[in-house]
Amino acid sequence: MSGALSRDPAEAQRAALVADALSGLSAPRKTLPCKWLYDAEGTRLFEAITSLPEYYPTRTEVAILEECGPEIARAVGPGAAVVEFGPGDGAKAVQLLRQLDAPVVYLPVDIAPEWLAAAASRVEEAHPGLKVRPVVADFTQPFDLAGRAEGSTTHLGFFPGSTIGNFEPAEAVSFLRRARTSLRPGARMLLGADLVKDIDVLRAAYDDAAGVTAAFNLNILTRLNREAGADFIVDGFHHEARWNPVASRIEMHLVARQAQTVRMAGRVFRFAADESIHTESSHKYRPEHLRALAEAAGWRATTLWTDPAKLFSVWLLEG
Repeated sequence: MSGALSRDPAEAQRAALVADALSGLSAPRKTLPCKWLYDAEGTRLFEAITSLPEYYPTRTEVAILEECGPEIARAVGPGAAVVEFGPGDGAKAVQLLRQLDAPVVYLPVDIAPEWLAAAASRVEEAHPGLKVRPVVADFTQPFDLAGRAEGSTTHLGFFPGSTIGNFEPAEAVSFLRRARTSLRPGARMLLGADLVKDIDVLRAAYDDAAGVTAAFNLNILTRLNREAGADFIVDGFHHEARWNPVASRIEMHLVARQAQTVRMAGRVFRFAADESIHTESSHKYRPEHLRALAEAAGWRATTLWTDPAKLFSVWLLEG
């Protein structure tokens, strides 16, 4: 026998979670990467958030996709392989695939197999006969689609939900550039991006009256206790949504209610009262800024769709 045995995917994911948490909590301004918000419970809570009255992005994007579906289908043409970066529950893929002309295969890409299985099952049920091939990979890094899209004429990348806004601007450019590399030359990308708007509307969307977003944010501490052996007192923190006008983003923070000490993986982390952990940023764009991001990554932003209130935008990018 030669070579090392490959690590179990669940163990590899746990190790990555611990490494990211140790790094982020050691920083002068404590952070945790937002991708770790989405374990099974986090995903369930986020899906609940998307139905809240305060949370406009999902219903607005769905309405735009419905209206612009025929135009997307004409631009993409028949026989596409649809590559979705982070499929969530698969609902938007079901909607998009219904509108496209004879798509050949659906390739959802995400780091967690259990999320992919749920999304794939939803798409398979809605589109019997369509090939569905989940790809377990960190879509923020390069990944290989070789051999997964036989018979397709083109790739359509699909990145809805304004997840692009979770990246810092330079990271967003890097992601879009890597996506071009992973997709077939000449591919297109359908990209959802949230727009700058009234601050009160934004704050309400990220701090709802029912407290679902607060539970979603706090769940990352429960996950660290379970998977990383941490000893966070979850009730010792509260959720806060902040508008950062300089960076044009909403920030989610977990704020310590009092001074406390947390242990994890042999390390000790001390929190002062009112010290926060920055868990997520959601950048809000003006159209010219999003266009510049796309062009810096080698894409051409050819079409922009938005709603009458200009709350949200959907872009068609060409490689």
